[in-house]
Amino acid sequence: MTHSQRRHNLKSKISAAGLDAMLVTDLINVRYLSGFSGSNGALLVFADEREAVLATDGRYRTQAAHQAPDLEVAIERAIGRHLSCRAADDGVGRLGFESHVVTVDGFDALTGALADTNTELVRASRTVEALREIKDAGELALLRLACEAADAALSDLIKRGGLRPGRTEREVARDLEGLMLDHGADAVSFETIVAAGPNSAIPHHRPTDAVLAKGDFVKIDFGALVAGYHSDMTRTFVLDKAADWQLEIYELVAAAQKAGREALSAGAELRDVDGAARQMIVDAGHGDNFGHGLGHGVGLQIHEAPGIGATSVGTLLAGSVVTVEPGVYLPGRGGVRIEDTLVVPNGGPKTPRSAAQTPELLTRFPKELTIL
Repeated sequence: MTHSQRRHNLKSKISAAGLDAMLVTDLINVRYLSGFSGSNGALLVFADEREAVLATDGRYRTQAAHQAPDLEVAIERAIGRHLSCRAADDGVGRLGFESHVVTVDGFDALTGALADTNTELVRASRTVEALREIKDAGELALLRLACEAADAALSDLIKRGGLRPGRTEREVARDLEGLMLDHGADAVSFETIVAAGPNSAIPHHRPTDAVLAKGDFVKIDFGALVAGYHSDMTRTFVLDKAADWQLEIYELVAAAQKAGREALSAGAELRDVDGAARQMIVDAGHGDNFGHGLGHGVGLQIHEAPGIGATSVGTLLAGSVVTVEPGVYLPGRGGVRIEDTLVVPNGGPKTPRSAAQTPELLTRFPKELTIL
């Protein structure tokens, strides 16, 4: 799907909401709609046939012309003010704005710019995010590449003996990040989590100089970035020999993760998908040790819609890309998380599935417990 087609889809949403135009200021949404990836930009999208206007500052004159050649580019310092005034000058009566990202100061600036005009600001929260939830073929291709880079990097790390007693969390994280770049990533999606021993019970532990030891759980959560699109995967290993309690919680999390994956289908309630995995952990007596949601969307952001949790409202859409990542964390002892990135298939939650209606697994590194 081209950026022009995405803007056309937004025009339909703008029109259906009774708006004449929309001011897009979230940088990820600007990139999605225009291709422009600079750190300062905004987009004015009209509901009618008029083409959108991209505003940025002088640092990005050449970049904007290259990345968004089909758009008028306005070089301004106060880009939001300029585009809101442009909307008023072009006869826009109702101007939608991204109320979920505009600050109070930003809102004051917009209302000030429109004070003596006939243009009304209207909240249009998460309008573009709703479009982004379903990935097109081009996006899926980039997500596959990002996941392949992550898979290859972890495989390489293991083959090279990079995960072994005596190394530090920080050393392992650094090596894995370098290998992702070696395998085609433009950057890492986020700071790699390497958590060994008791640290593995901390869901978002930051790597330290803690030394990996025999008998440790080692939890690794990492992702690769390719052309703006992210991957997200977690695997948990045991060094040397697994104790009975480690085998028990690993098998529990693996079973819960499988149940969560199998619950992914178009039309499934988000809370029900979470519940498919969570109930297994609750029934095993570890409900209090699973304190986060089951998953989230992945795309131009590492965390985006939909959120899959116990209180989430809404349903899964075919073509969305989400994670499934249950965990059990025992304070002072260790924890397990298993996470994959998957594509939600067609077919409802109660429909018998064909092979084409099975969630596509984008992260493919083995999930069976690996003892190193």
